Amino acid sequence: MTKTELVQQEMFAAMKNKDTERKAALSMLLSALKAKAKDKQSPLSEDEENEVIRKEIKQTIETWESAPETREDIIEDCKLRVAVMSEFAPKSMSESEIRSAILKVIRELKLEKPAPKEKGIVMKSLMPLVKGKADGSLVNKLVSEILSGTN
Repeated sequence: MTKTELVQQEMFAAMKNKDTERKAALSMLLSALKAKAKDKQSPLSEDEENEVIRKEIKQTIETWESAPETREDIIEDCKLRVAVMSEFAPKSMSESEIRSAILKVIRELKLEKPAPKEKGIVMKSLMPLVKGKADGSLVNKLVSEILSGTN
């Protein structure tokens, strides 16, 4: 069963249970997944579905963070949506798992004393391993730390 089908199934269950908040969050996620599939004009792969889910979570977090503190309704709605969408998101790599992947790539590239100027080479080999599994900004930060020797 694809994640799109799973989200749809969960949305129907939320409708039956009269859980309007959960249904609304799932409906938004389902719309995003279906829109991406329509744009592509073919079914989405699991990686593409995961990408859409992560994007929706990220956008919701940005809305949450930019909402004024006095708008508790928006903040609570965003928290609920993130919680619901996170059920379908793939597990993200931990910081230690990312560090291990970086060190593995450095060993495979046979970089004995890696320097910051070699960041592009490391990132080029590393990103296919962590794409969709780790936050890109965290990966970038950790590569910089490791290459500059401040890890």
